[in-house]
Amino acid sequence: MEMLNIKINGKDYTVEKNTTILEACHKFGIKIPTLCYLKEINEIGACRMCLCEVKGARSLVAACVYPIDRDGTEIFTNTPEIQKYRKTNLELLLSNHDKKCLSCPRSDNCELQQLCLEYGVDENKFEGEETHYDEDKTTLHLVRNNNKCILCRRCVAACKEQFVGVIGPNNRGFDTMIGCNFDKNLNEVSCVSCGQCTVVCPTGALVERDDTAKVFAAIADPTKHVVVHTAPSIRATLGECFDMPIGTLVTGKMVTALKMLGFDKVFDTNFGADLTIMEEGTEFIERVKNGGTLPMITSCSPGWVKFCEHYYPDLIPHLSTCKSPQQMQGAMIKSYYAEKAGIDPKDIVVVSVMPCVAKKFEITRDDQGRDNMQDNDISISTRELAKMIKTAGIQFTELEDGTFDPLMAVGSGAGTIFGATGGVMEAALRTVADVLTGEDLKQIDYKEIRGTEPIKEATYDVAGMEVKVAVTSGLKNAAKLLDDIRAGKSPYQFIEVMCCPGGCVNGGGQPIQPGHVRNFTDLKALRAKALYEDDLGLPQRKSHDNPEIKQIYDEYLEKPGSHLAHELLHTSYVEREKN
Repeated sequence: MEMLNIKINGKDYTVEKNTTILEACHKFGIKIPTLCYLKEINEIGACRMCLCEVKGARSLVAACVYPIDRDGTEIFTNTPEIQKYRKTNLELLLSNHDKKCLSCPRSDNCELQQLCLEYGVDENKFEGEETHYDEDKTTLHLVRNNNKCILCRRCVAACKEQFVGVIGPNNRGFDTMIGCNFDKNLNEVSCVSCGQCTVVCPTGALVERDDTAKVFAAIADPTKHVVVHTAPSIRATLGECFDMPIGTLVTGKMVTALKMLGFDKVFDTNFGADLTIMEEGTEFIERVKNGGTLPMITSCSPGWVKFCEHYYPDLIPHLSTCKSPQQMQGAMIKSYYAEKAGIDPKDIVVVSVMPCVAKKFEITRDDQGRDNMQDNDISISTRELAKMIKTAGIQFTELEDGTFDPLMAVGSGAGTIFGATGGVMEAALRTVADVLTGEDLKQIDYKEIRGTEPIKEATYDVAGMEVKVAVTSGLKNAAKLLDDIRAGKSPYQFIEVMCCPGGCVNGGGQPIQPGHVRNFTDLKALRAKALYEDDLGLPQRKSHDNPEIKQIYDEYLEKPGSHLAHELLHTSYVEREKN
């Protein structure tokens, strides 16, 4: 490792050779603005906001891609000339930008807006021709407004990183815009609804479809019984929307806030996660014993399922037939809970709070409900829940801890870790191992499949049977495993795939962090750490030990894999065109 002595703004520092100026400055507490840079994903130096001066260089250089490769390099990041250049750059961006900031969904959380404030721009300095686009509202999960786009190409890079790549730059020069091939709408291409574009967009050009008005209307309707349930990862991320440290567990405050909003019942989707393990673990055992299609692949992530349907339809038989925890929970609310509470399920509105905007699509899928009813009626993201809490004037950080309502209030540690990549597999192994051995095993931490590495694999001896598993997140990584299955080279019996890199904690509906945080903070690891800590502190850490899960099988479902369980908790898939 060769170290170099350098100067930044007249002060002496030592850095490793080929460190970029941006990385070096971050290390020493110097913030350089960026609008396009995403570490390892979008390193293109396009926005020019990070330009710095290097003594001896012929012109200003892009700090995000400029490597420090010689001893004695002198760097200046904040001269009057650089400040003027950045201010002018921002004013030029605003000359062709929809400046309706007060009504923009990203107001107060917009990287462009923040930089404009910092540099004191004149928003009307450059007046002239402007481009105008119709909003694309054709999908269930997001809205695209190219009038807010600054052509940073972060969304393009994120989509490409997800292997999908359905958006990119169209036209040239002043007419350049981000769109789909042949100017198609998003609902006409093979978008998988993951929403990764929304969490990296620095402005309001890509936002989730806002369904909060539907939820408020349902709560206000006296003829409706409105039930909400919250996914495992929400408790580890919601706090960020209220400026709490990344990875803060806010389960109790979240429940209190939901009850203050006026929901009739507040349930924990960890219950649905535990139910998923009971059905999925049983399905895996049956496939192994009866020669079913292997490897079996998890089906909890709707973005991943849609990806498989579009890009690998020949591998659909490998998908578990189990619904996701969201869908299982909704199905149980409109059947088991409705029956216990004596309520007509047609009068129940089920609202799910999910980390994933693909859930908005999932609730509308065929074979996801019965009697002409959806399992879930409305799905909102973490960000939408935060908006509702703020709209209602609830001071989130001041709240006391509340508890989920009985019947679906208990979730095991296995259910909690569903939110992190590897969590579904670990939860399944905890139950499958007990079932196959007939023992209450004490060693239940499968740490080999934890972490944020692209692909993790492990082999376990379960009741004398060698079980080889793989875990991946992010569709680019999933494609590698799928290609091996197609080629007949896959050695695994069981594979977990999560659509979003890092799993649900990094879902497309999670709190948006600006580039200077996202680039230098491991959001996935910090958020997952909170879930694993929660797992350790819960009285039950295996899905089959959850007393409410035992109750629902004893009273209603009979056993995992029963006829009624298949009717309510399992689903089917369809081949979709690749466009």
